[in-house]
Amino acid sequence: MMDKVYLDNAATTRVDSEVLKAMEPYFTKDFGNMASLHSCGREAEHAVEKARRDISKKVNGKDHKLVFTSGGTESNNFTLKGVAFANRDKGKHIITTKIEHECILNAAKWLEKQGFDVTYLPVNKEGFVELDVFSDAIRKDTVLASIIHANNEIGTIEPIRELGKIAHDHNVLLHTDACQSFTKVPIDLKKDNIDLMTINSPKIHGPKGAGGLFIRQGVKMEPLLHGGGQEFGYRSGTVNVSGIVGFAKAVDIMKDKHLKHMEKIRDMLIDGATDIPESWLNGPRGKDRLANNAHFSFRHIEGESLIVHLDLKGIAASTGSACSSKSLEPSHVLMAIGLQPEDAHGSIRFSVGKENTKEEIEYTLRSLHEAVETLRKMSPLK
Repeated sequence: MMDKVYLDNAATTRVDSEVLKAMEPYFTKDFGNMASLHSCGREAEHAVEKARRDISKKVNGKDHKLVFTSGGTESNNFTLKGVAFANRDKGKHIITTKIEHECILNAAKWLEKQGFDVTYLPVNKEGFVELDVFSDAIRKDTVLASIIHANNEIGTIEPIRELGKIAHDHNVLLHTDACQSFTKVPIDLKKDNIDLMTINSPKIHGPKGAGGLFIRQGVKMEPLLHGGGQEFGYRSGTVNVSGIVGFAKAVDIMKDKHLKHMEKIRDMLIDGATDIPESWLNGPRGKDRLANNAHFSFRHIEGESLIVHLDLKGIAASTGSACSSKSLEPSHVLMAIGLQPEDAHGSIRFSVGKENTKEEIEYTLRSLHEAVETLRKMSPLK
C-alpha cells in the first residue's frame, strides 16, 4: 500500500518548493507594504509589478489590467457585480451557464434579487455550450456573458474564442472563469475575444489566497471593495505581496512537459476506469478535455462511499467541486449534462498533477476496481 496518492489537484495543489523559496523573503526580509513610500514599500511594489507583467505575458494581456485578488471566488463575484452595477444604463441582462462554479451561480442569483435578469444556458451531454444557443440568448439589454473556460468537475474546455466573437458581434462583454485552465490551456486574451478573465494560484502549485482578474482597458467596473484604492482603485486592501510573488513563480515553472505528463497519466486513468462494467467517463475525450481531469460515474454505488474506500488506501480524490463536496445534493453539473440523480451520486473526480507517477495511477486503478466490486456487492441500489 502506498502512503499517499494525491489525486485532488483540481481542489488545490501542493505549493512547489521553488514557489515557497521565491515567497520566503517577502515574509521576513522584504516585508514592506507596497503602498508605503519608503524603500521597503518600493521593493514590495517592484516585486508585485514584476509579477503582474510576468503573469500578463502568459496570456497576451497588454490590453488588460491584471487586478490581484484573494482568489477565484472574489474575482468572479467582482466581475458579475462590478459589471452589472457599472453598466445598468446599458441593460440588466446577464448570461451564464448551468455548469458554472457555485460562486458564479450564487452571485447571479443574488443579482436577480437586485433586479437583474439572468439567463442560465443549457449544455450538451459532454458539457459544451452550443454556439447557436448562446447567440439566441443574447438580447438588446445583455451587458455580460460569463462562461467558464474549463469545467472544474468534468473538464470540458469551452469554445471561448468562438463564444467571444459572438458576444462582441452583439456588443456584449465576455468573462471567463479560467481557474482550472490557466497555464493548462493556451489563452490569448485578445485573439480569444476575452474582456475579463479570472485566474487562481492554488490550482497550479502556487499559494492559497492569491488570484487575479484581467480587465480589458475601457471596461466599466464598480469596485467590490472600497478603501485605500489599491490595485488601480478596483480592489482596496493591503496587497498580498508574498502570495503574488509565489503566484508568478508558479506560472513560470509550469511547462509543456508537465501538461504532456498529466495527459498521459490522465488517459491511463480513463482507459483503466472505463474497463469497469457499468461505468463511463463524464465529459469529452482528447483535446477538448483538461489535461489533468478524469471524471467517472459508476452505477449502483455512492461516490461518497467510494471516496472513503479509496482514502483508506491512501488515495485522495473527490466527488466533484471541493466547494460543494459535503453537500448531499447531486452535482448541478452532472444534472445539466443529463445524468439521473442516482448516477450523479455515483460519481468521482480524479485530478492529476505534475508530481503524480505512473506507479501511483496503476495502484489507484487496482484500488478502484477492488473498491467498486466491494461496494457493489453490498449495495442496496441494485
